[in-house]
Amino acid sequence: MKDIRDNCRIALVQAEPVMFDKDACVQKALRYIEEASAGQAELIVFPELFIPGYPIGMNFGFSMGKRTEPGRKDWKRYYDASLIAGGPEFEQLAKAAKKTGTYISIGFSERDTVSGTLYNSNVIFEPDGSWKVHRKLKPTGSERVVWGDANRNYFPITESPWGPIGSLICWESYMPLARVALYQKGISIYISPNTNDNPEWQATIQHIAIEGKCFFINADMIVRKESYPKDLCTLEDIEKLPEKVCRGGSCIIDPYGHYVTEPVWEEETIIYADLDMQLPAACRMEHDPVGHYARPDVLELLVKE
Repeated sequence: MKDIRDNCRIALVQAEPVMFDKDACVQKALRYIEEASAGQAELIVFPELFIPGYPIGMNFGFSMGKRTEPGRKDWKRYYDASLIAGGPEFEQLAKAAKKTGTYISIGFSERDTVSGTLYNSNVIFEPDGSWKVHRKLKPTGSERVVWGDANRNYFPITESPWGPIGSLICWESYMPLARVALYQKGISIYISPNTNDNPEWQATIQHIAIEGKCFFINADMIVRKESYPKDLCTLEDIEKLPEKVCRGGSCIIDPYGHYVTEPVWEEETIIYADLDMQLPAACRMEHDPVGHYARPDVLELLVKE
């Protein structure tokens, strides 16, 4: 591993998106970036699909072999609220990264300018305004109604003063080979934008931190039933939801599987932490998942980038 800076000041933003409103989501993100920068953050992390929100519980009028016009209208509304990588909203976020001198990770619904397909994506902006996008490999369950399988940008990493940073979105972290693909790139900070507010997920992320010998950044969001637009065409989906649709649970795990910050529930807040970036290398003494403990003479992973 290359020499790295000893400490990373991180701001983990657990917040509620403004559902179906990309401009309001971007403005909210910019306000949080300013606040986190004032708190001396060097790395700022937002949840999955923060722009324009994760439409939990909606099926957009789809059932097996059928779809409805009201659902199609809601899908088109979400399509219009999705971002084009490199578009004007990206420029605003890139300028914020340059202005604050920070690395910024944020989930967004990405619209392909050629095919029109949507992707569940995450972007990491660097302090010079450059960026890298990761598209979710396999949308989970009925997410496939909205987003397509990634067709590029499978495992990008961002080189940082604290070592390589990578991300897997939500249930991608249940894909063992996808995790190994990141480990093979030497990541020291594993960012997981997600909506997993179930207790079992906490066990998963502790295991991954130990397995990968990296810091695991668990970036969840707050979503309330009342926050969905009241003029959606398929409100019957929303009416079935609980009042607290997603309760958060954001936290940070160190490479030994210990909580650096405990999970925060049902609260919109910024979680700050100072990460000891010597830990990822130090704890690989007895177990390196892709090095001396990996038995490359027996096991090999082929990744098609």
